[in-house]
Amino acid sequence: MWYNSIVSANYVNKYRLFPTKAQMRQLDETLETCRLVYNSFVHWRTFEYETAKKSVGRYEQEAALTHWKHKVSDGKKEHPELSEVHAHLLQNVAHRVDLAFRAFFRRAKAGETPGYPRLKGKEQYDSFCFKQWENGVQFKNGNLWLSKIGKIKCKVHRPLLGEAKTCCLRRVNGKWFACITCEVEPVLLPVSKERIGIDVGLKTFAALSDGTFIENPRFFRTQEKALAKASRKQAKTKKRSRECRKANKVLARIHERIRNRRHNFAHQTARRLVNQYGMIAVEKLAVKNISKAPAPKPDAENEGQYLPNGASAKAGLNKSILDAAWSQFRSILTNKAESAGREVVAVNPAYTSQKCSGCGYQASKSLKERWHLCPMCGTSLDRDTNAAINILAIAMG
Repeated sequence: MWYNSIVSANYVNKYRLFPTKAQMRQLDETLETCRLVYNSFVHWRTFEYETAKKSVGRYEQEAALTHWKHKVSDGKKEHPELSEVHAHLLQNVAHRVDLAFRAFFRRAKAGETPGYPRLKGKEQYDSFCFKQWENGVQFKNGNLWLSKIGKIKCKVHRPLLGEAKTCCLRRVNGKWFACITCEVEPVLLPVSKERIGIDVGLKTFAALSDGTFIENPRFFRTQEKALAKASRKQAKTKKRSRECRKANKVLARIHERIRNRRHNFAHQTARRLVNQYGMIAVEKLAVKNISKAPAPKPDAENEGQYLPNGASAKAGLNKSILDAAWSQFRSILTNKAESAGREVVAVNPAYTSQKCSGCGYQASKSLKERWHLCPMCGTSLDRDTNAAINILAIAMG
């Protein structure tokens, strides 16, 4: 639940970069150096623990960077590539490794199944960060200036909001973006007494308690044919060939387009709701559990055989659930509400579809029943709208 707040928040400004071929080569080399340092730090921590049961900390690894830079063998520096990278980028690598190990130990302590920090392949390490704005990175005459690289053409489609703090450069499908984190003061919207309940679904993206609906754009479903075609072409190419790289790029671009459209839809929808309503009630859904594959059913009569468990149908349903991206929408909605001084309440959605919003009578319904008709009071309305009204009533307590 969020209330009016005057606490400053972080806002990320994302700009597209247009480096020359030489600059792109320098950016790729910087990224590769950071990747190799990351893997070295992971190796170091693992080796020290396995041989001496010793833990290596972040600051110890940061201090080692200076030694590595100046280490000389046969009159030559052993790692001249480290001098071609700004110090903050390498220090950020040590910070990332430290976060990875902290998360590993936290999950292990909590009794979860932790994944040990893995080494990064060339396609798995895609960003590097300057930890202080105007220290190795800044805007100059509409371009982004980077230490060791120079001015890079940048599409500054909007001015920086707030005080710039850090800057991360990220490579996405061969394109480069600058993500500048700024500290901004929240802009509180005028007080609104309007309230709304939201029930998310698949037939429509969301049903509102006022009887209106938000259509489900189904971005992944609309691109399935294009994805299937690109996947077939990619499967026919020889691995690591030029044709394979081109096919991979086409496939990645389709996925990027789907992701961008879904992200844009969630932002615009959340913004409209936050601008209008003072309190928004949403479902507290565990999407990870909802989209789980069904457990296999062993055949008691035939050992080693399994009975049909509806996995194929559930796989199609899971695809639609993940395409709707309910968790992403709720996260964006909550963040926008926080910065605008609005209130978002997440409630348990149990039985909200079965309970009558008119009289409170509860009767079980199958998923095929899309209309709510109460046998007690005669209330008749859409099933999802009825659930949205109940969600709002629970939030209002």
